Amino acid sequence: MQQPFDIIVANTHYAVFPEGNDTYVIYKGGKEYMQIQKDEENQWLKLDDETALPQFEPNEEVNLIGKEISEYKEEEEEEEDEDLFDDEEY
Repeated sequence: MQQPFDIIVANTHYAVFPEGNDTYVIYKGGKEYMQIQKDEENQWLKLDDETALPQFEPNEEVNLIGKEISEYKEEEEEEEDEDLFDDEEY
């Protein structure tokens, strides 16, 4: 499982804790802030605090956080791919 990481969106610091299945717990200011889940490539959903069911109303902050998560994951995957080549002998 992916390790927790930090992102910054609009000058706000968030700590991201992956939960699996494209679900993440987001912390803001050291406190649990929300849980989000990837819906589509560019669409993210906030999960209800009590039921953990997706809330389908559009939320710009959730989508911005999700975009940063996607970009972070892409960078991490690229680094892993580069590491594979470093270990090979030619």
